[in-house]
Amino acid sequence: MTNISDRSKSSFGSNVYPYSVISSNQQSPANTINIGVIGYGYWGPNLVRSFAELPGAEVVAVSDFNVARLSKVQSRYPAIKVTTNSQDLFADPTIDAIAIATPVSTHFDLALAALQAGKHVLVEKPMTVNSQQAITLIEEAKRRNLVLMVDHTFVYTGAVRKMRELVANKVVGDIYYYDSVRVNLGLFQHDVNVLWDLAVHDLSIMDYVLQSEPYAVSATGISHVPGKPENIAYLTLFFENNLIAHIHANWLAPVKVRRTLLGGSQKMICYDDLEPSEKVKVYDKGITVNGSEKMYQMLVGYRTGDMWAPKLDMTEALQTEASQFIHCIQQGDRPITDGEAGLRVVKILEAATQSMKKQGGLVELNTARLAA
Repeated sequence: MTNISDRSKSSFGSNVYPYSVISSNQQSPANTINIGVIGYGYWGPNLVRSFAELPGAEVVAVSDFNVARLSKVQSRYPAIKVTTNSQDLFADPTIDAIAIATPVSTHFDLALAALQAGKHVLVEKPMTVNSQQAITLIEEAKRRNLVLMVDHTFVYTGAVRKMRELVANKVVGDIYYYDSVRVNLGLFQHDVNVLWDLAVHDLSIMDYVLQSEPYAVSATGISHVPGKPENIAYLTLFFENNLIAHIHANWLAPVKVRRTLLGGSQKMICYDDLEPSEKVKVYDKGITVNGSEKMYQMLVGYRTGDMWAPKLDMTEALQTEASQFIHCIQQGDRPITDGEAGLRVVKILEAATQSMKKQGGLVELNTARLAA
């Protein structure tokens, strides 16, 4: 479908638990971005740590409904204010940006409130529960000239950025297929199915690496826990130029697998995120078709060459991502994983959910992009 040619423009509760709003006449150091974090469950502590360690950023407040979690914040970061009411962060005039690490069903309301309060926003993935909500956030951020960024963390790994480089520089040649497996035992989610929980990572990686959008999807899945979302799913995505992608996501696997294969006319790539080193391997393997157009005269030759593992940037992905968020706020640049990147992923997840209800029926995507 449409190649995303302009992506290159991107830069690389009510009860208050002890909290006092910083006085508006207190000035933070020049160019320092004050961060408020909403949610201190699974991912929130990582966001707090990354921003706390980042020059040019300062975490000044954390909000969570769970008082025990807030006690952990105070124990580790005594200078950070804590509250059970996220509205305190929106009302604080010294907070420049809000990072949201809460269940997906809460993303839209919290992000919209933050934007309306004049705060830049970094929101967990998936961005929203539907594409209309994502569009609303994009338009609100654009109207207020604020940064809206989605936490597609894997895009900021050295491995994925290297894959993108190899594809962009035509080292791989024409892309034939993208095949990904992301399986493990648990953790079962109660509000979203396995595609929204696990495949969202692969979709964000695919979106960044391929820089093109599928025109249709087909998905099948099933739940083995009565009344709960699908825990196993298979998603197929169709692109123009005979490119096909497939993602297998599973909460019921006996082993943990995080592996992606990308095949092209010149080279093939294997990306294994669980490898301690050499996460990306490039294979000089492929086929050559010789002969006339008549099928019975065609000869398929197999090419087998060397394998090499490119050197990767080993900087922690979340640190790179946090740095980009701060940079975009300070410089007015557009994040790599901006609101439109989040929207593209949500649109695919929406279509996949529709397809599963039709037992794999093909669902076409509207790939018209928002006006720049």
